[in-house]
Amino acid sequence: MTSLHKLPVAVIALLAATLALPSHAAALDRLKAFVEGTKSGKADFVQTVASKSGRKPQNAAGSMMFSRPGKFRWTYDKPYYQLIVGDGEKLWVYDRDLNQVSVKKLSTALGSSPAALLAGDNALERNFDLKEGGTVDGIEWVDAQPKSQDSGFQHLRIGFVGDALRAMELTDSFGQVTTIAFENFERNPPLAGSLFRFTPPKGADVLGE
Repeated sequence: MTSLHKLPVAVIALLAATLALPSHAAALDRLKAFVEGTKSGKADFVQTVASKSGRKPQNAAGSMMFSRPGKFRWTYDKPYYQLIVGDGEKLWVYDRDLNQVSVKKLSTALGSSPAALLAGDNALERNFDLKEGGTVDGIEWVDAQPKSQDSGFQHLRIGFVGDALRAMELTDSFGQVTTIAFENFERNPPLAGSLFRFTPPKGADVLGE
C-alpha cells in the first residue's frame, strides 16, 4: 500500500495557493495570487492513486487544514486512520492501528518539495516552471514542473472550476498518478493553534528524532 503521508508532505503548501479566486483570472494568476494571499484554509478531500500497471486504484478520504507559515494537519479517515501534523518545526505522522508515531524535522521532511511554499518565501518561479495547462472537461489547469530532482514527483497539475479549487494531480517517477478532489473549502478561516500541535499518545512507539 502506498504510504499516505508522502502525499501531504509533498503538496500541502500549494493548497495555500488554491482555494477561491476571482473568476475572471487565469488559473496561473490565481495560483500566484493565493500563494501570496492565503494564510489558512481547510477542506475535505477524496484521494485516488492509480498505478501505471493498471492495478485497482487505491482510494482514501479525509480532511486537511493549514496555517501559514509551516503548520498543517492532514487527516485520513478512510481506509484507515492516519494523522499528519506539521507544527512549524517538526513533522509528526501517527498511525493509530500500529500505535506508532514517526517524527522528523519539518525542514528535512519538506526539502525542496512544494511544501516549502507553505513554510517558505512564496518563491514560485524559483522552485517551479509554471504554465497554463488548458481547460479539460470544464476544469482549468495550471501545470507545475519542479526544478529540483528531489521533490518526489515529476509533474503536478492544479485544477479550478470557476472561482474554486477542484483537483490536484501528481505524477511520480514510476508513472503513478495521485488525484485529489476537494470539497467544502474555506479560505482564511480562524484555526486554533492547538490543531497544529501533536503529543504522542500514551504507549505509542515513537520513531525518529
